[in-house]
Amino acid sequence: MSSRKQKNKQAYREKRAAHLARKRREKVLFQIEGTVQMTREGFCFVSPVDVPVGEGRVTEDIFVKANKTHGALNGDRVVVDVTRLSGTGRGRGGESKPGRMEGVITQIVERSAKPFVGFMHIVGDRAWVLMQSKVMPYDISIREIPKEAKQGYKVAAVVDDWPRGESNPIGHIVDVLGAPGENDTEMHAILAEYGLPYRFEPYIDKAAEKISGEITPSDIRERKDFRKTLTFTIDPSDAKDFDDAISYRLLKNGNIELGVHIADVTHYVEPDTVIDKEARLRGTSVYLADRTVPMLPEKLCNSLCSLRPHEDKLTFSAVFELDAEANVVKQWLGRTIINSDYRFDYDQAQAIIEKENAESEIETAIKALWTVADKLRNARFASGALNFERPEVKVICDEKGKPVDVVQKQSVEANHLIEEFMLLANRSVTEFVATQRKDCTFVYRVHDEPNQEKLETFRLFAKSFGYKLAPDLGGLKASRELKKLFDKAKDTPEFSALELMCLRCMAKAKYDVENIGHYGLSFKYYTHFTSPIRRYPDMMVHRLLAQYLDGAKSADKAYYEAQCKHASEREQVAADAERASVKYKMVEYMQERLGYTFEGTVSGLTEWGMYVEILPTHIEGMVALRDIKSDFFEFDEEHYVLRGRHSGKRYTMGSKVRIRVTRADLDQKQIDYELLED
Repeated sequence: MSSRKQKNKQAYREKRAAHLARKRREKVLFQIEGTVQMTREGFCFVSPVDVPVGEGRVTEDIFVKANKTHGALNGDRVVVDVTRLSGTGRGRGGESKPGRMEGVITQIVERSAKPFVGFMHIVGDRAWVLMQSKVMPYDISIREIPKEAKQGYKVAAVVDDWPRGESNPIGHIVDVLGAPGENDTEMHAILAEYGLPYRFEPYIDKAAEKISGEITPSDIRERKDFRKTLTFTIDPSDAKDFDDAISYRLLKNGNIELGVHIADVTHYVEPDTVIDKEARLRGTSVYLADRTVPMLPEKLCNSLCSLRPHEDKLTFSAVFELDAEANVVKQWLGRTIINSDYRFDYDQAQAIIEKENAESEIETAIKALWTVADKLRNARFASGALNFERPEVKVICDEKGKPVDVVQKQSVEANHLIEEFMLLANRSVTEFVATQRKDCTFVYRVHDEPNQEKLETFRLFAKSFGYKLAPDLGGLKASRELKKLFDKAKDTPEFSALELMCLRCMAKAKYDVENIGHYGLSFKYYTHFTSPIRRYPDMMVHRLLAQYLDGAKSADKAYYEAQCKHASEREQVAADAERASVKYKMVEYMQERLGYTFEGTVSGLTEWGMYVEILPTHIEGMVALRDIKSDFFEFDEEHYVLRGRHSGKRYTMGSKVRIRVTRADLDQKQIDYELLED
């Protein structure tokens, strides 16, 4: 045996012995099932699901080294043997973190059906999908090459298997997206990456075309007729579907009758039809930067169910009698028919609100309703509702999808008018079911109280700016204290930073059959009733409300519990895809501004970089700490500040900085900035 072979053999023995020794030191605490969140470097985190396999329950993610993933990939459902290795583990960035749970993936329960997006690479009769993904470190071997797939095209592929001994996972192509860089290709790639469809199958469109739009005498007899009541819609100028309308009538006693009329989608979409199943699967419409991917086929969302002016439309309504102080004196819930008299966009409605005197019946109605909405809004905030006003931006694209501008969305009184009346309808529907049909299964929109540990972090952060927040805050007391803090911080340089950090303390709103109230709105009862064209939970609410108004028994709780979980998941997926599309367009927009300098504010801090939002577009990019030449900056996590080791210079959330754009990478959707120091 050669000397080289002897050395290799000895090295293998030592490596094997070290592995066995390390394994003996590991103690399997318990097993859990979870979902893999892979990294580009090959290590992953497993997020536990609700039900543990063995004893014990954990809520934190389990870190798994790259050599212990055993073929698992992003999105896979797996079983993990949970261990704790000599006191340390890994954080999300791979950094050492005391007490982190670690584990070994021992079983792949189910491969993810969500595709990976990459580039087609063909060599003879063999092919691979080459990855440039943050969550997929391995290329995928493809056995069958679709005819339409060309070299370099973007495709979506699903992994079928990863046999032992194979260097790459094996999969098949589910969609050929097209040539890279083309707008449709890139938008469809984002949808594919999140497992979202971008078209309806022909059989679904055919089913929609067969739905009759005729309103029969029988339909009218079963409904309250509001066709002679002044009715109008207020929507964005580019809206194509109108699922809510407002009616106004001045009563003889001086009170106002307000009608909130919502498209009666469930009149046209019956349970468990192909259209209903597709809507349930999608869960929601998806709003990308340059397009809308609807939940329902076009005939329904833009025609039959859209409350277009001067057309008879079937609706499900909440009708209120309101006194001069905006108190609800009476209310009625049920099916109606309307004929909208006017279609306003927000700017048109705002112009009427701002007029000194009304000059027509419709102007009188809008000005009177704004007075009511303003009182409802003030009462809501007085009761402890939180009001986060983070700037929301919109990417303006031309007809080819190219971004030509990035603007901040403006929220005016006309927006608040519609918002308050939709909130009133949502709350009233929920309160009716919860109080009049007690113990009946219902779909609630719930929002839990803030995490106390995160709230304490925020308290310390606010203290660094000189704001005092009492410890151990909970419930209504916390929301009132936070409101006082934000009122005090309004118009200060640190306001945006405080608001952003507070938002990170908040729980995520979701759908549930158990009502815990809505913390952010300060409502005991709340649901989503007002947007059935674009949200499936609203369709579920319409069906349940109709049943309970007719005196039906409680619906199956287990069924709706599963549907609430699915709808919450689909909502999150859609939001992630929407953000990804906006980020892509922002990167595309900044590609033509390389070398430009901008004023900005620090929007995030980590061990590796400083995130900066430039003004006025709020486009975020990162300044890598390693690229700051003036000093060695360290991240103080406790005080949430970057501090120069030698100069003592500090950067915290909200700090004003000046940057230069150095890189805009479309594949990674990343923008890099260079910090320009004095």
